[in-house]
Amino acid sequence: MSLVKRISRLPAIQRVLGHLAADYLRLVRRTNRFVVEPAAPDAWLDDLSPFIAGMWHGQHTMIAFMRRPHDRIATIISRSPDGNINTIALTRLGARVMRASGARGRVVRDAKAKGGAEGLRAMVRALKDGETVAFSADVPKVSRRCDAGILMLARFSGRPIVPVAVVTSRHIRFNSWDRACLGLPFGRGAMVFGEPIHVPRENEPEAFEALRLKVEAEMNRVHDRAYTLVGRLDRVGPPA
Repeated sequence: MSLVKRISRLPAIQRVLGHLAADYLRLVRRTNRFVVEPAAPDAWLDDLSPFIAGMWHGQHTMIAFMRRPHDRIATIISRSPDGNINTIALTRLGARVMRASGARGRVVRDAKAKGGAEGLRAMVRALKDGETVAFSADVPKVSRRCDAGILMLARFSGRPIVPVAVVTSRHIRFNSWDRACLGLPFGRGAMVFGEPIHVPRENEPEAFEALRLKVEAEMNRVHDRAYTLVGRLDRVGPPA
């Protein structure tokens, strides 16, 4: 491990970085002119709540912008040291962070090794307690390919998946597996909420796969729409 990596994992340094990250994201939120679609969504969102806010992993730095003052939002971040800074920042932005591995499609096969079952139970409890759960839907290390984990969460909780996109016209695109975006101040922003998707408790494999593809298509649609609203193209398309 490099010296810079070791220093960045010191608890005191991570606290400072987490606070700076939260302050920066507040600046981005305040200085971008955001439009929301559908317009005036408060009553609609209240009727759906609590729901599963489905996001692509590369949007995770800005998903907290969707939180309204009265919303209770929870999300899950891995227990890895690299997740500590995100945890501090999101907590300061008003989200409750659960530390566990996310519930992925492989949860049935290796839940004990990866902690997927623990994460799934934590998110189901959060939804039952009235918290909206923000959940990244990608297959691990495969950008823009919907994993079965988000459908499993909807199936076991009985709550709908609402695809969400939060983008800004000015941003930095990182060369990471998820091509993560970090918004920049003083531009235009868009938040787009997609069609709610319910996952029945009982599902045949073909029906489950059809729902997975529906979630994936709707996630891509809201991202395309959000970039259209800010006058930009989404430079990361769905995988081939």
